[in-house]
Amino acid sequence: MLLQVEGLTKRFGATLAVDGLSFELRGGEVVGLLGPNGAGKSTTFLCTAGFLRPDRGSFRLDGKDLGAERTQSVALIPETPDVYAMLTVWEHLIFVAKSCRLRPGWEQRARALIERLGIAEQHDTLGAALSKGMRQKLLVSATVLAQTPAILFDEPMVGLDPLGQRELRGIIGDLKGEGVAVMISTHILEQAESICDRAVILKNGRNIAQGSFDELRARTGNFSVEDAFIELTR
Repeated sequence: MLLQVEGLTKRFGATLAVDGLSFELRGGEVVGLLGPNGAGKSTTFLCTAGFLRPDRGSFRLDGKDLGAERTQSVALIPETPDVYAMLTVWEHLIFVAKSCRLRPGWEQRARALIERLGIAEQHDTLGAALSKGMRQKLLVSATVLAQTPAILFDEPMVGLDPLGQRELRGIIGDLKGEGVAVMISTHILEQAESICDRAVILKNGRNIAQGSFDELRARTGNFSVEDAFIELTR
């Protein structure tokens, strides 16, 4: 599976948030989308997942133009975990299962996800009563349950407790093994290096560097990923 984003451009008035950005995601790999604040990472994710209309750009999955239907193929877990206030945890999962027309037996996978992330006890709790970390765990559970070919995580570890972070790393590893294309935006470089196969680095909405972390270090002559990142984005 190959997801291709080409020439993505997005303006907000006079501000050019993403400037002709192109990148590829392959099934079974985890790619880091890195960059300083304001680099255009979240805008890139919103456009790629179909929540923002780009000014220009194309999105293809295995050569097929996704167009406005890319929400069926590309899922996004945003940095701010918004859920339905008047649906319980389990009702969120029912909603996803019916919307995505999941095959019978999805309940077992759903239960395993919420147990793994530590929110099984909140099975009947309304979204409005969940903490930020629990909402994040619910979004992860619902998104993974949907089984889209590509999943975008925007700062996925923010707000999660240590157990949640560990289990999420395991879930991302499982998705990789299942052939899902995963992209993660994060400012925690050590975490990105431990999870991601390679990285795409943005600055001012442009792709300024990409490659494995060893390649990025070699390009700058720096031993640490942090030093390499700072030099590339300075």
